[in-house]
Amino acid sequence: MCLGVPGQIKDIYERDGARMGKVDFGGIIKEVCLDFVPEVMVGDYTIVHVGFAITQLDEQSAMETLALFEEMGVLEEELLAAPEVGTSDESQSPRGVT
Repeated sequence: MCLGVPGQIKDIYERDGARMGKVDFGGIIKEVCLDFVPEVMVGDYTIVHVGFAITQLDEQSAMETLALFEEMGVLEEELLAAPEVGTSDESQSPRGVT
């Protein structure tokens, strides 16, 4: 399965010339590329597909979609199967970054 998953941006930084961020997907935090959504800020919600944020969305839509994915049981499957954009060990953690 290959879904676009909504998440909240927790941190934004630059790595190797790319705008990157830590995004929280209902408790699972992943490193994603933010180059396609230069307007997003920390606290905003975005949809991430294969490690790239592709659009911004409002909080209510993000929460409804995450709840639906959780109900369907596809959220962890999708996030744990998604390829990592980053190379840090932190992004490999299935339950967040410390």
